[in-house]
Amino acid sequence: MKTLICNCNRTMPLDGAGLARALPQAEGLQTVHTLLCRHEAVQFQRAAKSAAAAGEQLLVACTQEKRLFLELNAQTEGALPAEEQPIRFVNLRETGGWSKDARGATPKLAALIAAAQLPEAEPVPTVSYRSAGRLLVIGAAEAAERAAAMLADKLDVTLLLSEAGSALPQGRERAVFAGRVTAVTGWLGAFQVRWDSGNPIDLDLCTRCNACVDACPEGAIGFDYQVDLSRCASHRACVKACGVAGAIDFGRAPESMAETFDLVLDLRAAPAFSQHALPQGYFHVASDSARLFDAVLKLRELTGEFEKPKFFQYKQKLCAHSRNERVGCDACVQICSARAIASEATTTGGIRVEPHLCVGCGACTTVCPTGALAYAYPDAPTTGKRLRTLLATYARAGGRDAALLLHSEGAGSRLLGDLGRAARTDADIHGLPARVLPVGLWHTASVGLELWLTAKAQGASQIFILLTEEEAPEYREALREQAAVANALLAGLGYAGAHVQVFETRDARDLAALDAALRGAAPAATVRLPAAFAAQSDKRATLELALEHLMAQAPQALPDAVALPEASPLGAVVVDTGRCTLCLSCVGACPAAALADNPDKPQLRFIEKNCVQCGLCASTCPEDAISLVPRLLLADEGKARKQPRVLHEAQPYGCIRCGKPFGTLQAVEAMLGRLAGHPMFQGEALQRLKMCGDCRVIDIYSNPNETRITDL
Repeated sequence: MKTLICNCNRTMPLDGAGLARALPQAEGLQTVHTLLCRHEAVQFQRAAKSAAAAGEQLLVACTQEKRLFLELNAQTEGALPAEEQPIRFVNLRETGGWSKDARGATPKLAALIAAAQLPEAEPVPTVSYRSAGRLLVIGAAEAAERAAAMLADKLDVTLLLSEAGSALPQGRERAVFAGRVTAVTGWLGAFQVRWDSGNPIDLDLCTRCNACVDACPEGAIGFDYQVDLSRCASHRACVKACGVAGAIDFGRAPESMAETFDLVLDLRAAPAFSQHALPQGYFHVASDSARLFDAVLKLRELTGEFEKPKFFQYKQKLCAHSRNERVGCDACVQICSARAIASEATTTGGIRVEPHLCVGCGACTTVCPTGALAYAYPDAPTTGKRLRTLLATYARAGGRDAALLLHSEGAGSRLLGDLGRAARTDADIHGLPARVLPVGLWHTASVGLELWLTAKAQGASQIFILLTEEEAPEYREALREQAAVANALLAGLGYAGAHVQVFETRDARDLAALDAALRGAAPAATVRLPAAFAAQSDKRATLELALEHLMAQAPQALPDAVALPEASPLGAVVVDTGRCTLCLSCVGACPAAALADNPDKPQLRFIEKNCVQCGLCASTCPEDAISLVPRLLLADEGKARKQPRVLHEAQPYGCIRCGKPFGTLQAVEAMLGRLAGHPMFQGEALQRLKMCGDCRVIDIYSNPNETRITDL
């Protein structure tokens, strides 16, 4: 791929020859431009024409002047439009070129270029919205009218007055309702709003003639044309003044109303939604004029049809949420900041994900222990290939102790840009260290334990996670928990150091602290031989590949087991054999085939590698005989966790009539103990409980003393 690099007016010490040696497949790295966006712009135009002639893409190592380069491409005769042949851009300046150790950053810059040259991710299905511009503004009359005036030329505006005490204009320009909002649900193009209307004045019938205002002796009616019932003394002079219009009726029963809208602008102090990620098309601005201005600009553009990626894939058969109306793992339901995931704890089990509410954070896929929920934008193999390319190129170029810095493409990228600029102008700011490779993601929560460990197996020293104010509190907690699992696991395998670290920042106010934290993070131990495997679509398969390599490369003898925190998706099941009756209900509940029976004898068997620690077995067990132990079993060099082992076995109970085993001794004794006092199971009936199914029927029909229906 043709690649253009520029030292930005000689402010970066780019080593073109070193980059060319590290990336022999990239054409053009030997030439380091000085002002590609200005007096050397003709070099860009030549490269654009050459790329078009060769049918190749062009990569420009500058993001600041992206717009300019796209305009130049459009004006260059012989160059293909960017829609047909996209031009790629990569940031080398703020991510390394302006750092204080930029002269040693050639391996990092080579890695960033190599990652930028990877093919685009496969397209994903989309989710559609349709908006006709029907907007509901909720709030006090005057504030709602001001907002409506800014939007009425583009949208069909309706007002819902949620509080009394302010004035409506004299002229009726739009539909107006009044009442207490009880529910707002839905998303862009499909909001359902419910409210209770209990005021004596019907705003739809009211002509705003002001006769009631003039007639009310208590001044209980204002120019919002609603009666303040706390001040009304029931003179009913307003009813008489209203006359034939009939807009005032104190006998009117409170009415619950509902309407559908495409958009909602909420001016109330408290929002209608409590979650961190609000539905698209809903804007809560309260009394903040700056937020109102931003909302108005966005609302004016929200008419027509819209699409967004479907960020997730869901495989119900892998889901460990519920079985037979018993709930096990609910990590995805608890973590979703958009309330897009709901439980469906029915006989079929599973969850329901509303794609219109999903904002693509990917946290649900990170905490899902089975991989039933998988991130699709991009998928794990694509992200894994990007990480492997970064690490392999960095190592090939002579880099050591690579640390991946995962950050969001929004606030995270802006923060790193601020850090790079500060490093260029402030002597006290170092900038991104040469060993830190930034990785922009749609959302930092979309990458979790299996890809972190894969990166460690492929040679990474550390994984840094940069959190900004974008991230919901739920994501922060989940990422800290996952980091604790990764660190405990790696420490147990003998790898020294802090492997996964979370850096929490607000904005540019925390640049100095972030800079110091990145510089002060000492490298952690790495594997001797980096792994060559690729990340799989199956989450558990990727996790197992990473674990096998990390175990094989462990710097010390492996212990029998490594204790892990409760959030671990790895662990064992412990059975209280004194309470277990081998009813095997846990086997039917297990979604991962970790628990199994033995068709030849009464046994409960367990394969620890398959266990996802969902807890369905424990919640299903009628005897409360099962508990979970989060750990990584390493006995027999890790082979023991892959082999079935017996958790409990019991003596079979033979039929007292034919001797055929039909249950376990514990199960039959437990049944006899529970039913011994029941009137239906006395005498011979109690003895039949000790028989197999066939003998029980034979005994009933062959017993001469048995009461039959014909005897009644």
